[in-house]
Amino acid sequence: MTTTVNHRLDGGELLGRTLAAAGVDHVFALHGGHLESFWQSCLRHGLRLVDFRHEASAGHAADAWARTTGRLGVCAVTSGPGFTNAITAITNAYLDAIPVLFIVSSPPLRDVETNPLQGGVDQIAMALPSVKWAHRVTHVERIPELLAQAVRTCVNGRPGPVLLEVPIDVVHMPVAEALVQPARGLAVRTRPAPTPEDVQAIIAMLRQAARPALFVGNGVRFAGAEEELRRFAETSGIPVFCGGHGYGALPHAHPLWGRDFALLSLLAMGGQPGADAVLVVGARLGMFSGGRLGTPIGADVPVAQIDLDASEFGRLREVKIPVLADAREALRALADAAAQVKWPERSQWAATATALKTMVSAGFAPAEPQATPVHPHHAVAAIADTAPAGTVFVVDGGEASAWAHMGLRVDAMHQLIGAGYHGCLGVGPGMAIGAALAHPGTPVVLVTGDGAIGFHIQEFETMARLGLPIVTVVLDNAMWGMSAHGQDLIYGRDKRVISTLPGTPYDAVAAAFGCRGERVERLAELAPALRRALDAGAPTCIDVRIDPEQMHPSMPAMVGADHPADSEIMIPYYDNIRLG
Repeated sequence: MTTTVNHRLDGGELLGRTLAAAGVDHVFALHGGHLESFWQSCLRHGLRLVDFRHEASAGHAADAWARTTGRLGVCAVTSGPGFTNAITAITNAYLDAIPVLFIVSSPPLRDVETNPLQGGVDQIAMALPSVKWAHRVTHVERIPELLAQAVRTCVNGRPGPVLLEVPIDVVHMPVAEALVQPARGLAVRTRPAPTPEDVQAIIAMLRQAARPALFVGNGVRFAGAEEELRRFAETSGIPVFCGGHGYGALPHAHPLWGRDFALLSLLAMGGQPGADAVLVVGARLGMFSGGRLGTPIGADVPVAQIDLDASEFGRLREVKIPVLADAREALRALADAAAQVKWPERSQWAATATALKTMVSAGFAPAEPQATPVHPHHAVAAIADTAPAGTVFVVDGGEASAWAHMGLRVDAMHQLIGAGYHGCLGVGPGMAIGAALAHPGTPVVLVTGDGAIGFHIQEFETMARLGLPIVTVVLDNAMWGMSAHGQDLIYGRDKRVISTLPGTPYDAVAAAFGCRGERVERLAELAPALRRALDAGAPTCIDVRIDPEQMHPSMPAMVGADHPADSEIMIPYYDNIRLG
């Protein structure tokens, strides 16, 4: 080799230049010496390194980058504890089907079974249950080839995380250019389309129904199918609902937007007929659709489902029309076909179904501007009313997340993100940083609970160091709200255990890390504080003291306390245990 050590062709250089060729421009990371050659390569190839105080936050930031842009997110962490710290972020991306490439190093291959530093565990074996693919690179010349396979696997089919382990000796090993295997297929993006027969069958099923509904999710987001969805919904007059990942699929004020699919269960509770045909597009039946309880889709309701993963067809219920296809290609074909036929008049059904999104909020007492502590519903309403159009909201926490999802209003799918199936607290700071970097100049507001913010509170320093004007609103009730209220419902108020918090001044903590901080005790103070934070152009934490006695209205159902039978044992979050 005749090049200098700073520019020689080695494993790190191959990693950097292949990522650049794949269109990557941000790598979310925490420094580790195992990847030193790679860090230098990132500098040479214009890849911005964004460093965090904890590897999980770096992973959550890469996740948010992917969620809000539809592009591949990349996270790089060091061996051993760096990898194990990132496992939570890897799992969160896996369960929500987010395309994130995790690059991790390991001790030298030659040191296997020698009890090396930050080694001694099989990282590939540990990762495999939570990734689409995991592989250990053993030969430096194969890095571009295997990295290209990792990228293809991340973004094609159902998206999801991939882990590529590159041992330290492979990262730093020189190699002759003539031996390097090329990065084949970096730009491969598959978009399978439905058959004409599938399209006609779905159109026929929906036209025959009196009360059809669309249930959409992340598949629409990553396919970039919002415009096709809107065209099909408006042509057919069918209302659109989402699970935990589809907020903003239609603008909030759109007359066909019904928000949460589970709200349709309220119709049956009120003695009204529910949906009699459902088209599921890029969403999964389960946690965000009423689980196994038979609501809001009745047992005799026909279902058509469009997904990139055939294993979803038949999960929890029979699917009449299963279609293995990309959401945008399918919705484009459906919109085109829908324009060629006459649809029944369903404005009354659409109005009834979409009105449910405001029904729960309408049940709260009017806001009291000077009341202290603040009602969490009114706190979120004030945030929604004050944040400018286009704001990206990141939500985190248990009850805090539930209050935020119920009250925030967005008009595009990238505007509201948070954890989903993993139910993972602490994702907020990392996701907010990733979203802010993905959308420079766009306001980013993190709404979190006082429990959740404690997981990665050190990332306030990252926000300050990077100069990101993220506004963090802590809904602070000095307890783990979901835990405490769940215990109240199941065992009684006097049986609370390990569910209280000390009432930490999070505004002061953020200020110590270099951010602005404000304390809000009354509702009337919140909107002005938020406006000051948005105008300041600096990271800010607003600690809002909310009423600990206010329980989110979904809590009784979440712990099986809404209509428990004598023969049931209530358990939090899942179906009750039936004894007879």
